Amino acid sequence: MSRTPKAATVTRLLQRQILPTQSDSDVFRLYVDPEPAVLDADKYEVGANRNAQELNAAQMRQSISTGASIHPDQILNRTALRVVAGDKLSFGTYFNAFPASYWRRWTVVTDVTLTVRLTGVGASLTVYRSMANGRSQRVETVTTGEKSAGAFTFELPLKPFVDGGWYWYDVVAGEDDVVVESAEWTAEVPADRAEHGTVDIGITTMNRPDFCADLIVQIGEDPDLRPYLDEVLVMEQGTKLVTEDEDFPRAQAALGDQLRVIEQGNLGGSGGYARGQLESVRKGTATYFMCLDDDVICEPEGIIRAITFGDLARRPTIVGGHMFSIYSRARLHSFGEIVQPWRFWWESAPGVFGDWDFGARNLRSTRWLHKRVDVDFNGWFMCLIPRQVLEEIGLSLPVFIKWDDSEYGLRARAAGYPTVTFPGAAVWHVPWTDKNDGLDWQSYFHQRNRFIAALLHSAYPKGGRMVQESFNHQVKHIVSMQYSTVELRHKALEDVLAGPRALHGELATKLPEIREFVKPFSDAQLQADPDAFPPVRRHKPPRKGKDDTGVPTGMQTRLAALKAPIRQLLPVRPTSRQNPEAELPAMDSQWYRLTKYDSVVVSMPDGSSAALYQRDPEKFQELLKKTVDIHLRLRKEWPRLAKEYRDALGEITSPEEWEKTFAPWMSQGTEQSGSTESPAADA
Repeated sequence: MSRTPKAATVTRLLQRQILPTQSDSDVFRLYVDPEPAVLDADKYEVGANRNAQELNAAQMRQSISTGASIHPDQILNRTALRVVAGDKLSFGTYFNAFPASYWRRWTVVTDVTLTVRLTGVGASLTVYRSMANGRSQRVETVTTGEKSAGAFTFELPLKPFVDGGWYWYDVVAGEDDVVVESAEWTAEVPADRAEHGTVDIGITTMNRPDFCADLIVQIGEDPDLRPYLDEVLVMEQGTKLVTEDEDFPRAQAALGDQLRVIEQGNLGGSGGYARGQLESVRKGTATYFMCLDDDVICEPEGIIRAITFGDLARRPTIVGGHMFSIYSRARLHSFGEIVQPWRFWWESAPGVFGDWDFGARNLRSTRWLHKRVDVDFNGWFMCLIPRQVLEEIGLSLPVFIKWDDSEYGLRARAAGYPTVTFPGAAVWHVPWTDKNDGLDWQSYFHQRNRFIAALLHSAYPKGGRMVQESFNHQVKHIVSMQYSTVELRHKALEDVLAGPRALHGELATKLPEIREFVKPFSDAQLQADPDAFPPVRRHKPPRKGKDDTGVPTGMQTRLAALKAPIRQLLPVRPTSRQNPEAELPAMDSQWYRLTKYDSVVVSMPDGSSAALYQRDPEKFQELLKKTVDIHLRLRKEWPRLAKEYRDALGEITSPEEWEKTFAPWMSQGTEQSGSTESPAADA
């Protein structure tokens, strides 16, 4: 009886133990954890009662930290850690636990081997695994005994991880210190996947030369990452050039001919990344293209892990990273995002908590982190795209900023290419919660590009709730005296109705156009000097001296919604034209509060400036009529527009169409060796 010969396999390193390169102690908890595991309540124990759920969610965010910490001296190098005699440390952390369920679901890997090397007498090592509900199980415990050193190997199947779960290990020191020299997770994989892929890293930058130069140095000076790099492409779109930063020569020396800076006009994030994608596709030597924001701090090992995961994926797969806050380094801002199909709005995947503080509750204590989170897209702050995908479905949508990354994820999924937001690959970035780009010039791009993406991908007739929700938001902005935002959103919808053919032609001109457009509006005129506004004077004191910044009840909010449109028709109080009636901090500038005033000074979320809002009854009526008209038209013309955008998608995202857009800045030749491609026709 003949047997089918066993397919040849090779051993590949999937993940290794790493320790932080930065001295910031906030990040230590992401690598090694001295705290015990105190698992939060299961959702089925909490039940369906809304109050109980809210109380449980609040309790989950309360710190369970005992104050235990590790000393920087315990970190011996990139892979080795000293555990003090008698202490217990866990590597069940964001960067060192093994995300078994992701490997189980998306890759060809079926079993992994963990090899841990210890130095020290009497040390014990325990391997654990978790289930999707967060409950942990001990797999095996070993000890060094009287030996001064030992290497321990564990064969670990991935079969039990269909819905979620991690592997990790804890180390306990005996009477002497113990050094965890290294730990490696390896697997036997098909021989045709023996070699790792390479990546072109594309960084779009504009007037952030210091951030960008620091990032290039991080990438270029990491010796473990270098073999994975094909080229680092910096798309320079500003006037403060990265090449003029004091750290750029260091980056240039580190990367040599693997660094290329391309200067072009300000075409936004989509134009910058599309240029990098085009260069990568035309060059054709890298396996992947990675979008990476210019103002992030990266963990270079995360790039290696993303490439390795992509190499072993069952099919070509977009591999994204997570986002931690650059201001509070243990806080996870984004863990996985979807586009809610009925509203067609991006949001965290079901069950995900935003702004999660690993310093307050660790991975082993947090149930929701153990369920595998599946996503629709990954933000382009860190996103690895196989070149094959770029070649088959095209480049970025030409939309300047906003929705280019989410639209690409939806487009890729429709073509059969999934996106995985992969634990252990992450950057530190300014979190979205510290911004409010829904009110300034960016509100135009939010509105226009969301509708374009919905026209391309919404499965619901007339976009589900899209049109109704847009109308509701417009009314909210009108009664909040945010007239510039209303007009920008109207302009966005008019451009949507004009069809897709103008997108490329307007890429370089739309931003200056809309900035000029909003200049006459007082709510768009930001002032950094507090004395730029007249002093506050109320027409009468607040009722019973009550503070106006309390959180209203649901009934009070509904009552405010009923009164707000009626109040907009009343004459304004004459005194409000000379003096604002109040000052409101950004955190308290909700619509139900703004509608009480005829004029108010409102600060911006970044705390750097403020603007004057002034109620105008005539403007209210004008904008309300325009809002009704344009949304009725949009609803009526949705089927025609959807067909028009979908028919044009292949053309407007094609390399050929993008080449026409880049033509004014394309060099006649391609210079290498850490050089700069200067604009050919825009000098």
